[in-house]
Amino acid sequence: MSYEQFAYLYDELMQDAPYDEWVRFVKEKLDKYQVDGKSLLDLACGTGELSVRFAKEGFSVTGVDLSADMLAVAQAKAQEEGLNIPFFEQDMANLEGHGEFDIIGIFCDSLNYLKSDLDVIHTFSCALEHLKDSGILFFDVHSTYKISQLFIDQTFTMAEDHLSYIWNSFAGELPNSVEHELSFFVLDEQTGKYDRFDELHYQRTYSVQQYSAWLEQAGFEILEVSADFQPTDPQPNSERIFFIARKKPS
Repeated sequence: MSYEQFAYLYDELMQDAPYDEWVRFVKEKLDKYQVDGKSLLDLACGTGELSVRFAKEGFSVTGVDLSADMLAVAQAKAQEEGLNIPFFEQDMANLEGHGEFDIIGIFCDSLNYLKSDLDVIHTFSCALEHLKDSGILFFDVHSTYKISQLFIDQTFTMAEDHLSYIWNSFAGELPNSVEHELSFFVLDEQTGKYDRFDELHYQRTYSVQQYSAWLEQAGFEILEVSADFQPTDPQPNSERIFFIARKKPS
């Protein structure tokens, strides 16, 4: 999976993403569970949209992502806002050396990009090691319904004067997995011609029960599981599942 070109198109493609909803959701839950600390590790932070928003809300944010290109965009964004956010290039399944935080977030279905069971298990273990006692882990994932019913065998398109794409989704080899084949056509304003960039993205999800079991095995207490930014239990047609888990005191 490559993010070399995608990193510089990502913000435009995601301009309608409900980033402010994520921030609101986290703040409300921190109040609910009486978390006073403000140190936040934003795993798979991408282009830093949420890192910047949390920093502007008074959190002490550290961002980690696997893509150097995504991090370059994030760093430029933080500097433009006058924010001092340290960003690090690292795999969240092999996270090390960042100290302990009050809060860890893995937002925007980033966990679904991990390719194996072990990667998810290792990520939960690494998150536990980087949380203070009673620290809180937030993450959201695509539901199995969304992967199987709303992605697989679907085609999505966008056509603008300066940017167009064709996005085809196919069933992956493993259960509840999907492969996204994306072709972007980006206008070169100097030549008036379009450059084509191709990307292959892979996502996989698991049942609520499986994520819950892995969290508990890692040493977390599950505080709540909800769906689609609503204070309700996941339903058969829920699209995005939210987990909140607390590190058990040692």
